[in-house]
Amino acid sequence: MAAAIATFTVFAGAVVAAAPTQATLGLDAQITATHAGPQQYPNVYIDWDIPITMSDGTVLKANVYHPADASGRPIVEPTPTIVNLTPYTKLMANIADSVLAIPGLAEPLMQALHGFDLSAYGLSGISDLAQALAGGAARTFAVDRKLVQSGYTQVVVDVRGTGFSQGTWQVFGDREQQDGVEVVDWAAAQPWSNGKIGMSGISYSAINQLQTAERRPAALQAIFPIVPGSDLIRDVAAPGGALGIGFIPEWLLAVDGTKLIPDVVSMLAGKFDWTWLADRVRDPFTFFNMIIMALGTQSMDQIPPEMYSVLDDQSPLRTAWIGHPDRIDVPTFVYGGWQDIFAYSSPRVYNAINVPDSQKKLVMDNNYHITTGSGMGDADGPAALDVLQRAWFDKWLKGIDNGIDDYDQVTLWQQGGGWTHTSAFPRPDMDYRRMYLNAAASGTAPGSAYDGSLTGVPGGPARVSIAPGLTTLCSRDGVQGTAGILPLPDICTKDSRIAETNGLTFTSAAVAVPTQISGPIAIHLDTVLDATDGYWTVTLNDVAPDGRSTQWTHGQRTASLRAVDESKATRSANGDYTDPYPYLTLDTREPIVPGRPTVIDIGMFATDGVLQPGHRLRVDIFAGNFPSSLPLRPLLNESGLKPQHIELDPNQPSWVNIPVDGEPGW
Repeated sequence: MAAAIATFTVFAGAVVAAAPTQATLGLDAQITATHAGPQQYPNVYIDWDIPITMSDGTVLKANVYHPADASGRPIVEPTPTIVNLTPYTKLMANIADSVLAIPGLAEPLMQALHGFDLSAYGLSGISDLAQALAGGAARTFAVDRKLVQSGYTQVVVDVRGTGFSQGTWQVFGDREQQDGVEVVDWAAAQPWSNGKIGMSGISYSAINQLQTAERRPAALQAIFPIVPGSDLIRDVAAPGGALGIGFIPEWLLAVDGTKLIPDVVSMLAGKFDWTWLADRVRDPFTFFNMIIMALGTQSMDQIPPEMYSVLDDQSPLRTAWIGHPDRIDVPTFVYGGWQDIFAYSSPRVYNAINVPDSQKKLVMDNNYHITTGSGMGDADGPAALDVLQRAWFDKWLKGIDNGIDDYDQVTLWQQGGGWTHTSAFPRPDMDYRRMYLNAAASGTAPGSAYDGSLTGVPGGPARVSIAPGLTTLCSRDGVQGTAGILPLPDICTKDSRIAETNGLTFTSAAVAVPTQISGPIAIHLDTVLDATDGYWTVTLNDVAPDGRSTQWTHGQRTASLRAVDESKATRSANGDYTDPYPYLTLDTREPIVPGRPTVIDIGMFATDGVLQPGHRLRVDIFAGNFPSSLPLRPLLNESGLKPQHIELDPNQPSWVNIPVDGEPGW
């Protein structure tokens, strides 16, 4: 893609990156044709439940997918090998693979899913679920037969303590991370492997790729992490600094439930693994006791000691959950989404990886976690995920000069616009500036709980108040925080006005020219609470001339967890925070003094968007964020669900720090 010459649109002095050029789209078309065309081998041969013994004696189970000749026999030539480590049981992956392997089914099915569209009925979330499968999620989740048939061996392994593997599920712990290295070493030493290993997979399997690459096994040559996380507490358990519970219970139920499915084939063959059964009896529901404690414990002094492994940022478990992508030294292609649960980490991972530009790429889409890949492969955007993955491995494992190393450095779905490409994220030449929360009515949010303005200078004094409510049930954030598992209608996900009926809104003047916003964003609030704790949620929205308010990004913070780790926080040239990186441990809590003004800085996940002429920027502020995040019961009890206040004081103003290009006329 980088071979394409970037084109630009100049509108009244503003420069806006254009959509990909024909040359850019040409490379996508080329690698798509290669992936869709005749493959090197006609069949796939599967070795089932191959044991891999770890250094501590625990046996993991793997399915190995080999290229096979016309008679179905595995080829004898060693091939590059792709490893996928999954907690969702490789049985599920095999079922999906079996469906896609039905002759004459896969391609017609994918074409039908690509064209499935319910947006005219206000149900585009359901369409996105279907189109995600066609966009490559179906094949990159675990097994890609086309990849195998093109001359790769693929190894799908149940993570220890899940699927048919022995052991106790560690949930990204140190021992599990060491397993990744040992599986790579094992795969490289097999007679069917030529010693060149890649790693693939979505979500958990993407995180495992990063963790394994950070440990630098010699055989690992390239990775393709799709929606990866790297700062896991800040990604999921406490996004933005709001220690609570989001989609974690449903996720734990999914993994804990599937890990209890026995290997029926081995039972029928009289080869059942009794160690597997003993391990499951010992640990049937990993971490679920923590969820029960979090929901049932009434006060801070009643928190059980065993919870501190999760709540103490110095514990071995918490330190294992902090990634170090700067240690990765292999070619890495990162795919993320602005509305994904790992939206905080994905661009940070890309920026931290220390390899030449030709060896790392970033694509940021606008999807939820469960709709990963939706829209990929469309005529005006990047190739499908499985196509990009194949091209990436062809280059770095086979040495094929297919141009993927010249792919655009950063490919972004620009909210308010469409697919664009740029040399970096955030986009170069962004200028951070303060926009102040002003009590003066904007006249653009008649249905909100409070209609204020965003202005270039502070306004007069005022106190504005908001009580906790449930309108965030109908919001983009409500879907994002639950990983998109329950798609809401477009009236909730593409318009925040229902949620805003219980929110404070602050809206700018309309922009006169296309105005790009790119990068992390932070908001500085002068707050007053009537309790010893509280919970703040903020969103950044694009307001159209017809009043529609579309959320771009969000942030949240438990008020007592407002202390900032200055060693990891970032600031813009104006001195204001861009990421007020919070401490997230109970030992650093600073309970609120009721009635006393308290400054709270809240980071929003980085985003990229363009306000079109006539559109406005809006900040929404809520006193809660259900169901995206439910505070721990003791913190919820301390807040008392009382109204919360913002002091709009020109001598101690509240503002949002926005990365903007050009002069929008504010």
